[in-house]
Amino acid sequence: MNKLKIVYMGTPDFAVPCLDKLVQEAHEILAVVTQPDRPKGRGRKLAPSPVKEAAIRHELPVLQPEKIKTPEFVAELKALNPDIIIVVAFGQILSSAILELPKLGCINVHASLLPAYRGAAPIHWAVINGEQVTGVTTMYMDVGLDTGDMILKEEIPISADQTTGELYEQLNLLGAELLAKTIELIATGEAPRTVQDNSQASYAKLLTRETESINWQASAQQVHNLVRGLNPWPGAYCHHDGKNLKVWRTRVESAQTVAGKPGQVVVVGEHSFKVATVKGVVEILEVQPESKKRMSAGEYVRGYGLNVGEILG
Repeated sequence: MNKLKIVYMGTPDFAVPCLDKLVQEAHEILAVVTQPDRPKGRGRKLAPSPVKEAAIRHELPVLQPEKIKTPEFVAELKALNPDIIIVVAFGQILSSAILELPKLGCINVHASLLPAYRGAAPIHWAVINGEQVTGVTTMYMDVGLDTGDMILKEEIPISADQTTGELYEQLNLLGAELLAKTIELIATGEAPRTVQDNSQASYAKLLTRETESINWQASAQQVHNLVRGLNPWPGAYCHHDGKNLKVWRTRVESAQTVAGKPGQVVVVGEHSFKVATVKGVVEILEVQPESKKRMSAGEYVRGYGLNVGEILG
C-alpha cells in the first residue's frame, strides 16, 4: 500500500483510535493539529487534549492554533505539503483555503450514517431518539456541515439499554478501522464517491441545559432514552426538594398508563424508586444529588427521605 503524508486534526478521545491506527499503518504523519490546552478539573489547570497526549506518546509534532483559519496557520499547513488532511472531531471549521490545500482532499470520520445526524452530537441524539442502528461514515469534506461526498459507511446496532458512553467506545474503534480502509482506497485511486441525499438529512444539534431536563410529560421510553443518551456526559436531571437531581440509570418498568401524575413517585423500594410519566412508569436505579457523588436510588431514598406521592420537578 502507498504510504501517505498526512496532517491529522482531532481533539477528544473519540479521535485517538484513528490516530493510533494511522501510526500502526506506518503513514508519515507530518503534524497533529489539536485544540489549545484548556483549564480542567477543580484546580482549573491547563490540560492537553487526549489527541495531544496520543501524539506525544507517538513522538509526533503537535500544532495548537487558537484559530485555524488565520493566514499564518494556513501558510504553515501549506509548507508541510500533505497529501491528505484527516479530520476527526477536531472542533474548528476548516476554511476553503485549507480544504483545497492537499491534493487528495480533506477526509472526515463522522459518527453517524450520513446524511442522518449531521452536526455536533450525533451519538447522543441517536440514543436520545431511540434509534436502533447507527454507524460511521467517512467522507470528503466541503464547506458545508458534514455535507461532503461519502466514501464508506459501516453500521452497528444500538441495544435497548445502551448508553452514549458505551456506544461511543464502539464507534471510535469502528471509525479507526473504516478510516484505514478509506485511506487504502484513496491511496490506490479506488475510493468511491457518493453524493448525500439532502432530502434525507437530519441534524444533531448541540446539547443545551434544556435538553438535559427530564420532561415527565414524555413517555417512559422517551425518559429512559434521554437518561441513557446523556450518560456519561452531561447527564439528565430533574428536581427534588428544590435541588437538582441527576438521573444516571433507569429502566422502563411499564409502558402502560398508571395511576399517578407525570413526575409523581408511585413506588419506593429498597433498591430503586418508580416515577409515573404521561405514558408508563420509569424505574430509577442510579442518581446523583446536587454537589454529591453518584449513588444507587435506594441509597438516595434512605438518605434524602423520598416518599410515595412526591412530585419530581
